[in-house]
Amino acid sequence: MTAGRRADAPTPSTAETAARHLLDLLAADAPAPELAAQPARSRAGGAGPEDTARIEEATEAALSVRRVLDQHRRREAELVALFDTAGDLAGLRDLDAVLRAIVRRARTLLGSDVAYLTLNDPVAQDTFMRVTEGSVSAAFQQLRLGMGEGLGGLVAQTARPYASTDYRTDRRYRHTGTIDDGVAEEGLRGILGVPLRLGEEIIGVLFAADRTPREFTPDAIALLGSLADHAAVAIDSARRLEEIRTALARLEAANATARAHSEALHQASDAHDRLSRLVLRGAGTDEVAAEIAALLGGGVAVHDTDGTELARVGTAPVPPATVGLGAAHGEGRAVHAHGVWTCAVLAGAEPLGSIVLTGREDLTEADRRLFERAALVTAMLLLIRRSVAETEDRVRGELLDDLLAGPAATSHWDAGSLTLRARRLGVDLGRPHAIAVLDSEPALRPRLATETARVARGLGGLAGARHGHSVLLVPCEHPGAFARDLAADLARITGAPVTVGAAGPGRGPHHLAALHDEALRCLSALHALERTGEGADIADLGFIGVLLGDRADVGSYVQRVLGPVLAYDAERGTELVRTLHAYYDQGASLSRAKDALHVHVNTVVQRLDRVAQLLGPDWNTPASALELHLALRLHQLSRGTRAQPARPQRSVSISASEASG
Repeated sequence: MTAGRRADAPTPSTAETAARHLLDLLAADAPAPELAAQPARSRAGGAGPEDTARIEEATEAALSVRRVLDQHRRREAELVALFDTAGDLAGLRDLDAVLRAIVRRARTLLGSDVAYLTLNDPVAQDTFMRVTEGSVSAAFQQLRLGMGEGLGGLVAQTARPYASTDYRTDRRYRHTGTIDDGVAEEGLRGILGVPLRLGEEIIGVLFAADRTPREFTPDAIALLGSLADHAAVAIDSARRLEEIRTALARLEAANATARAHSEALHQASDAHDRLSRLVLRGAGTDEVAAEIAALLGGGVAVHDTDGTELARVGTAPVPPATVGLGAAHGEGRAVHAHGVWTCAVLAGAEPLGSIVLTGREDLTEADRRLFERAALVTAMLLLIRRSVAETEDRVRGELLDDLLAGPAATSHWDAGSLTLRARRLGVDLGRPHAIAVLDSEPALRPRLATETARVARGLGGLAGARHGHSVLLVPCEHPGAFARDLAADLARITGAPVTVGAAGPGRGPHHLAALHDEALRCLSALHALERTGEGADIADLGFIGVLLGDRADVGSYVQRVLGPVLAYDAERGTELVRTLHAYYDQGASLSRAKDALHVHVNTVVQRLDRVAQLLGPDWNTPASALELHLALRLHQLSRGTRAQPARPQRSVSISASEASG
């Protein structure tokens, strides 16, 4: 007896044996073809028709169980794959990486030749190719599908999945030349597309496609749809993360900018405080310029409104650039021009000067603001200096007014007291001084008064206003030259003609009132002679000065007009002066002059040629002739003699001395 079977047990039928074998095969996870072969094996073993029918029925049941098991196994594998996909997508942060992972996994799960993804463009109202996997056609990779066009455009428009066994021949979709050409170049036949849905919004389409006709099963459609759902969430998360990263980057940049701005403001405020403390404790422009140079790491030069250098540190002399200063004044900011930075020093709209920075090609925004703040502090310093100067100028002006009033103005006029007051202001009236009276266009007179005071401070003199004119008292021994230079300098600074009448020199306070009157007469004469814009003293006016001056120096006038001729006669014993007397007494007639002199006419001509060489070619112009004739008369009067009569000549021949004389 066989072990495991009772002696009285019935012998199993062929059908039962076959059924048990089918169960054993199912338990062993045998493939479906092996199960399907069981009826044939039973018939070969001699099974009758009844058993064969029962065996075929059992085989169908086993195959059905096999299909269900395969379906569950496949579904389990798909779920595992989806779970893994969700995990992979959740770990990705870059949008491009997410999209590539989605397309790659779709191709793997569905076993397709190609997988690709399009995203909707709400502005263009179409969907465009974003990522492909397995594609070889450049035209296909650049496709854009209008809403409703082709399979993908229909999915994007209706938010429903669509599949085509063979897209080339499928007329359910709206074919376009561009889409068909791209699909044909890629060689696609079977195509499945499912929407990427985010709530109610469709953001794109996910595709799987083969290069041969393919019937996509409902399971394949559901699988791709599930993957699309995970993909939509991953895409949205990646987008949001990217937006957050962008926002964080912008926020960090804004914070960095704010920190830099705050630090720059702190530095600028600290520098402003340091410079302000310097000004308030009475520091000069040199100290302020040195502090600015140290703060900015360059050379600094500070200039007055006329370009006069007030201070310079760490640089060679550098005049303010006209273009840069004009731009700086117009913009109210530091301007880079001609290799230097220039900033106008302003009090409101009023220019006080300029500040120049050298040795810095580039300035950061913070350093630029610091430089501009330095200009503000410099303006404060110059305003303080100007206020002090104005106070001092007022005191000096009052002293000058008292000096020019003269003893006749008041019984309390005290020369000693005035001299002491002048000495306290650094003015030594014991030195030779000149007085200049200045005039300009009425609109420029306030500016002229300011510049006159500046000149007085620079030369250690006094400045003020009297009878509507600016008046200047300065140490000077040559008032005429001083007046000419002063007129030229002030005209350049003010941009308009400045007329200067001068008188002097004089010592002590007693003569200053008379000198002022003489300078005023000289100024009036310059206007009358149409010499506005010039500078001169009485002596420079020629015989007009002799007539106007109450301290006429006839000898100096004669010497200035006739000096070369007088010296020539004295040195060589010639008679050029006598010849000039005769020439002018005879009405500038050569023939009558030679008769009066009893010489040949050629002698007169040669003597007058010598005069021209000594006095210049224009000696006989009407104006010069008048000066010469007057000087000859004054010379004659100063000698106390009359013109000597012409000596008769023994011969009409021209002596050598006469010819040369």
